Amino acid sequence: MQVTPFILGLTGSIGMGKTTAAGYFRQAGVPVFDADHAVARLYRGDASPLIEAEFPGTVHEGTVDRDLLAKRVLADKKAMRRLESIVHPLVRAEERKFLSALSAEGVRLAVLDIPLLFETQGEARCDAVVVVSASRATQRERVLARPGMTEERLEAILRRQMPDAEKRRLAQPCGGTPTSG
Repeated sequence: MQVTPFILGLTGSIGMGKTTAAGYFRQAGVPVFDADHAVARLYRGDASPLIEAEFPGTVHEGTVDRDLLAKRVLADKKAMRRLESIVHPLVRAEERKFLSALSAEGVRLAVLDIPLLFETQGEARCDAVVVVSASRATQRERVLARPGMTEERLEAILRRQMPDAEKRRLAQPCGGTPTSG
């Protein structure tokens, strides 16, 4: 039975707890599309030759070296836009396949775990949006504990992301009215 699932967007800035929240949905039996995992798969597959062509020397043995690529693009807005023009359409195609399969299966609820949901206007594809948030201190502690993460890299990532308070303001409960931060 073909059904259009209710699409719940799940977002939040780096280190806010999206992975944990997505895990709760999975435990409840709700299918979750994880944009970060899609990017990781694409970096080992379809995106790697395209990225190597645009950013030579960033792919080794068919896989994008995320650290090398980050050094090339994080501080360069034009380079970041070029990378996004390669990766975002591929991720969207993966998302469409995910939703199409769920629709064909008759699934009624799906979660799109997309870190840059608002930044890419992805909320337009969702019926409601949940924003995961934590204190700035907790966020920094979580992120800086990641292998290879530095203060400089964290700051570069945060500059690209919409501020947490703005994301919380834009979150929509099922009634469609934005909540206050």
